Amino acid sequence: MQNTKPSSKMFLDIVDELRLMIKAEGIKSGDKIPSERVLAERLQVGRSTVREALRSLELLGLIETRRGEGTFLADFKKHQLVEVLSTFVMQQPKAATDVTDTRIIHEKAAIQTICEDVHKRNLPVWEGLIMKLDEDGEVFREDIIREMIVATDNRLSLKIWFILKRYSKVPYEQMTVGIENDIVRSLLKHLIEGDVLNALTDYNKWIEHIEGENEE
Repeated sequence: MQNTKPSSKMFLDIVDELRLMIKAEGIKSGDKIPSERVLAERLQVGRSTVREALRSLELLGLIETRRGEGTFLADFKKHQLVEVLSTFVMQQPKAATDVTDTRIIHEKAAIQTICEDVHKRNLPVWEGLIMKLDEDGEVFREDIIREMIVATDNRLSLKIWFILKRYSKVPYEQMTVGIENDIVRSLLKHLIEGDVLNALTDYNKWIEHIEGENEE
């Protein structure tokens, strides 16, 4: 009998499980990965959950789907966008400020896009993140923003954001702590409700909190 764990929670772990599987089995760029059906059986989750996880990986440029052939592990190094933006960041004197401002523009745009779209607001990942906060008392900061941008279905924005995140030195690689959890929980709830003004207010509080860590 198939596992009946809540898909909202499983979705947050499924991408990491896929990455571990790819590494363990030595799947390389250009190699085919198992089908949705096979992955669902091996990971003991529903096919819809696997489909959402694969969608996230595809938006990240880590896999590519070829009609009639299957899904393959992509070579992200082939993307010239990474080289172009990296060169800009390295050469422009005002780049640090521009990078931070542009990163924030992408993040706020994602929040607004989700709030204005009923389907995006109802994606199980938001409840899953809240569940993690309630059960674990923390969540990976990058997971929150990444999933928001993934939900917009804008591949270019996602790839740009990953580069901007790297060069803006914002500590997204850490877990949420203390009062930050309350801010993030409020942000996610307002996102689900489609309350863009309060969601953006929570986002501003959160970023101010995170950036304050670098000043301590």
